[in-house]
This record gives sequence, structure tokens and C-alpha cells, in this order.
Amino acid sequence: MSFDPQDHQHLRYNPLRDDWVLVCPHRMKRPWAGHVEKPEEADIPRHDSKNPLCPGNTRPNGKVNPDYDSTFLFTNDFPALLEEGPVPESSDDPLFRCSDAKGTCQVMCFHPWSDITLPRMSIPEIRVVVDKWADINVDLGQKYSWVQIFENRGAIMGCSNPHPHCQVWASSFLPNEPATKDRTQLDYISKYKSPMLIDYVKRELQKKERVIIESEHWVWLVPYWAMWPYETMLVPKSHVLRLQDLTESQRNDLADIMKRLLTKYDNLFEVSFPYSMGWHGE
Repeated sequence: MSFDPQDHQHLRYNPLRDDWVLVCPHRMKRPWAGHVEKPEEADIPRHDSKNPLCPGNTRPNGKVNPDYDSTFLFTNDFPALLEEGPVPESSDDPLFRCSDAKGTCQVMCFHPWSDITLPRMSIPEIRVVVDKWADINVDLGQKYSWVQIFENRGAIMGCSNPHPHCQVWASSFLPNEPATKDRTQLDYISKYKSPMLIDYVKRELQKKERVIIESEHWVWLVPYWAMWPYETMLVPKSHVLRLQDLTESQRNDLADIMKRLLTKYDNLFEVSFPYSMGWHGE
């Protein structure tokens, strides 16, 4: 009998976060005694006169949406970050530190229809979404240190509105997660003279163990250091810093691979799969 340490508990290092993940594959041998039930699909109308994200409808703050026929971007009516506000008092106490934080929050609708999701949109429609993401990065990046574009899809992920949309948070500070990844990637390139994720993608393409979809410009894979069930990461094959730096060909390929992967999620569970998706620039 051979012994493979990968089949037993071990630690895997996450070079992006500079921490370790405990992996216990032998726990998958436990018998499952729970009940599995397919969630009921909600009957979502294409246009709901009561939905504040639909074209032509009035939002809670009294503003009326235009009759948009593509994407639609507006400032969040209930933002977590504000552009103006009082500056907190400074403190010399190391246990009660406080710092100023300003920013803005926006909502971007992907499509005028409520009964559609990214994987059900056409590739040209998704390409419009990609272009809008890039434009947002350019616009807000001129004023703020960090721009975070993310989508929480499905009620399980805390999304209260079925209309296809994402959130944009721009802040005057670098949040903890991207700050850590910025530090680790700078340390890596200083030591190895090559971008971390480019080296990582090359090795994953050689191993072919965790690659889900490979296209001309992108690789969609399960990261070696994955912590969550069905966690995946989408990485460009070439060194691209930001969404706005993508070429026409890379943007078209991104729209295509997003549709393919998200469709796989939906088909795997035979439901509109709930997820959290976020874009991190280097």
C-alpha cells in the first residue's frame, strides 16, 4: 500500500494572503445522512413595477430610473461609504486607533430584464458589462485608492433583489484583503523577478489538475489554496494589471469564458447558482 500525503490532512500555503489553509480530504469519506432538496425557482417577472432596479421605476429615494436598454449605473441610495463627512479625532492610544474613511458606492444593472442572469445573457451583452466595469475602474480610480466591483447573486448570498446587478465600492483607503495581496505580490516579484499569478497559472497549466476551463487568454481554475466549496479563480494568461488594460480580444474572451463557467454552475445544481464574485486588480 502506498501513502500519499495529499490524501490526508495537511496545510497548504496561500501566497496571495500569506497564510495557511488546513486541508482534510479524508473527511469526504464520512457518510451523508442529511436531506437534499432542490430549491424552488422563483417566478421572476421580466419587468416588475415594484422593483426599484427596473427601467422607468421609482427608487426609494424618489429618483426615477431611465428607460435603459443595456447597463445602468447609479449611486447607491443607501451607501456604506460617503464622499463627505466629519474627520474622526486621532488618538495616541494603540488600542483605540481610528482613521478617516471616505468613498462612494454605486449599483450597476447588467440588463433591463429582471428574469435574466449573466450566464443567460448573450456574449455581446456580457461584453458590454465588461466594458462598463472597465470604464468604472477608470472613472473612480482617478479619485479613489481602491475600486472594488463585486456581485452577490441569490438570496442565500444576501442579495435582496433578483434583478441582475453588481455593486461598486470605491474608497480612499486600501482594504485589508487587497492590501495583503498587494504586499505579497510585490514581495514575490522582488524575489523571483516575475509576477506571482503568471508563474502560478503556468504551473497549473502544466499540472492540469485544477483547471476547469482554458481559453486563449484566460484560465478558470480551482486555486490550490481554496477554502470554500466550489471556489474558483479566473486569471489572465498574460500580465494584466486592471480591467481597463484588457485588449479587445481579451475582453471578448472574458465575456465568453464567464458565460461558460457560470452556465456550468447553474447546470451542476439545476438552479440559478448563488455566488459571490469580485474583481481584484494587481
